[in-house]
Amino acid sequence: MIIRNATIDEVSFIREQRIKAYSEHSKAISDEHWQALKKAISSEADIQSGVDLIVAELDGKIVGSVALFPPKSDAYEGYVDELDYSEIRLLAVDPEARGKGIAFALITECIKRTKEKGLDAIGLHTAEFMKSALQLYERIGFERLPQYDFEPANDGIIVKAFRLTI
Repeated sequence: MIIRNATIDEVSFIREQRIKAYSEHSKAISDEHWQALKKAISSEADIQSGVDLIVAELDGKIVGSVALFPPKSDAYEGYVDELDYSEIRLLAVDPEARGKGIAFALITECIKRTKEKGLDAIGLHTAEFMKSALQLYERIGFERLPQYDFEPANDGIIVKAFRLTI
């Protein structure tokens, strides 16, 4: 597996793959929430200045991606105050490539890059319906920070904040 920065010509493919990866959740949430999530994961937030858009490549194919936002950036387009630590966002693995440690490798890369910048914490947000993601984050050691939770679609679904001290 190769972990590397994405190129600008790969961005549209990555966004399409992200929608494909997240679409499994469309059955667990309302259509309104799915539309809000789809809009968020397709936005141009991943190409803001200072954001590392990272991909995992297997056999010459991109099989996953993640965006690593620097501290004090608007990772959630106004939903969350600017945080004092890096933020993992938009983690996605192609459904056909799951179970190969791709998400773990991408998170590990984000942690490594955050450490290299001299930072001592990294955060992320996820929703309760993303069961496998929650299990992975908890296994890695991320802890809840409820004061940074938010409700993007005003439908009772809370996007939960987590942070890992590194």
